[in-house]
Amino acid sequence: MTKTCRDIAKHLPDGCPQMTVMPLYASLPHSQQLRVFQNAPKDHRKVIISTNIAETSITITGIKYVVDTGMVKAKKYNPESGLEILAVQRISKAQAWQRTGRAGREDSGICYRLYTEDEFEKLEKMTVPEIQRCNLASVVLQLLVLRVPNILTFDFVSKPSPDSLQSAIEQLDLLGAVEKKEDQLILTPLGKKMAAFPLEPKFSKTILISSKFHCTEEILTIVALLSVDSVLHNPPAKRDEVQAARRKFISSEGDHMTLLNIYRAFKNLGKNKEWCRENFINSRNMMMVLEVRAQLRDICIKMSMPIESSRTDTRNIRQCLAHGMFMNAAELQPDGTYTTVETHQLVSIHPSSFLFHCKPACVIYNELLHTSKCYMRDLCVVDADWLFEAAPEYFRRKLKRTKN
Repeated sequence: MTKTCRDIAKHLPDGCPQMTVMPLYASLPHSQQLRVFQNAPKDHRKVIISTNIAETSITITGIKYVVDTGMVKAKKYNPESGLEILAVQRISKAQAWQRTGRAGREDSGICYRLYTEDEFEKLEKMTVPEIQRCNLASVVLQLLVLRVPNILTFDFVSKPSPDSLQSAIEQLDLLGAVEKKEDQLILTPLGKKMAAFPLEPKFSKTILISSKFHCTEEILTIVALLSVDSVLHNPPAKRDEVQAARRKFISSEGDHMTLLNIYRAFKNLGKNKEWCRENFINSRNMMMVLEVRAQLRDICIKMSMPIESSRTDTRNIRQCLAHGMFMNAAELQPDGTYTTVETHQLVSIHPSSFLFHCKPACVIYNELLHTSKCYMRDLCVVDADWLFEAAPEYFRRKLKRTKN
């Protein structure tokens, strides 16, 4: 969209003020984000193409017009299928008015809505609270730490559906975090340790079992990298340069290993900002990775966990990821498509993945994104046998062995 607007700006009729067009989104390097706050040159109009980061997070002075698409990319969770997906969906009336309020903060302004009044009237009044549209495994784990006796009858401010709570309990059970004792749901010793990490339970479990695979250092790095906004900066105008710069880091074993290679290079070269710029890496997010990693490492030390490195052995790392994230597995079908093991949902490898042009037999993914189709993001190549070892009962029911 930014490129289209810039192309239009080159061919404006005489006497029409010039346009300065700039994008704004969370993973944009900090220095480029700051450009939106600078005054436009004389006789230029400033046009900002933004995600919903501009809806509530920031206020930019001098904005007179807002163009509202009426769409947003938000998390949706289906407890029946167990799928948590990022999907493009309609905004609520509350969001529409919030966007309108961005115009003319200091003066009168206008909002152009790219939908009809009838469509506006059909929008939900308020945005659905996040607790009613996300995976509740972390919430249930924390409530159990607080010794809430019955999760299903707990008095939430915005009550999630019983199905969502039940699904969260089943996930924690599969991860070995909870057990039933005299009809009471309680945390296992593993569950208590998992609750100490400010992470999704699948990541906490992956860190806790990493000592068994002698790769805690690497798992801490990978989890930290997946816990922040993307460290990769991909300016569309420099696609060829980006690909050339990344080639030296790419691992055929997937995105987790590629990110690990990037982190190692960043650390070995003294956290150099100039190196980040040359390699299209977001240095601010990389510094955040270091902070998150240090906090997670401290938690491991407090638990007296042995912290080892697998050095060049990536098999151990992938095995550990498979054991912690087995519920996020997908396998290749005879017709060349992928389906998730959990629900047989048809999925595709996201174009941003380093495995986009590959067809590994079995992968685990970090999240699903739903746009034109359902995409898997952040993939790692795993062996179907490792998944089976991780949860034999679960896979006896779910996984048609790849070997067959």
